[in-house]
Amino acid sequence: MKESPWTESQLKDIAKKDLIQWVQDNATLDFVKEFKLNGKLASLAKSVSKDDALKAYQALISSGSFRGEGEPTALEQWESEKAGKDKEKAANADANAASKDSKGAPAHQEAPKYTKVVVTKGDKTRVPTKGDLVGCLYTGTLTDGKVFDTNVGTGKKGKTAGPLKFKVGAGRVIRGWDEALLTMGLGEKAKLTIEPEWAYGKKGLPDAGIPPNATLIFEVELVSIE
Repeated sequence: MKESPWTESQLKDIAKKDLIQWVQDNATLDFVKEFKLNGKLASLAKSVSKDDALKAYQALISSGSFRGEGEPTALEQWESEKAGKDKEKAANADANAASKDSKGAPAHQEAPKYTKVVVTKGDKTRVPTKGDLVGCLYTGTLTDGKVFDTNVGTGKKGKTAGPLKFKVGAGRVIRGWDEALLTMGLGEKAKLTIEPEWAYGKKGLPDAGIPPNATLIFEVELVSIE
């Protein structure tokens, strides 16, 4: 067992900084962590009381929890351990950054099931957010060019159908619409090609002339945001 460098009568005059350093130089890392002395000496000298430093010193003497001959000091081991954790954290951050797509969305998120081609640019300072009431003019066609629905032009009995209004992002329309409209500025007209998964899926919508697993093409104009 390592002997104390100070007598009992000397301990009251020993600076706490010296007590902390002696414990750090001679104790095992587990012991140092137990007494919360794993850190820079200058910082510990400010945060640790003389009584706590003395308790740690006396506990080390009585327990014999000394590091082995030739082993790194507890502080050296702690710094090495901390450096390893910092390196791992940095590597994880790099991996997360690398996993993002060009738009900054994490790669593990579901890939969009639609494409958008802007026909007429809109006001990008006025883009809807989830829950906004939007108004749209649209024409929907199948990939063979057949129109299955539109509210552009003359409706029933010669009346203008007018914009379709709904709360965007609330599931009131197919997902392809919900997602695409949240990227459109007021007045923008775009051609949306929506895959079946974000349209009417495996069932289709027979009453509207949309077959199962149909890719749909819409020309959509965002005419109002409320």
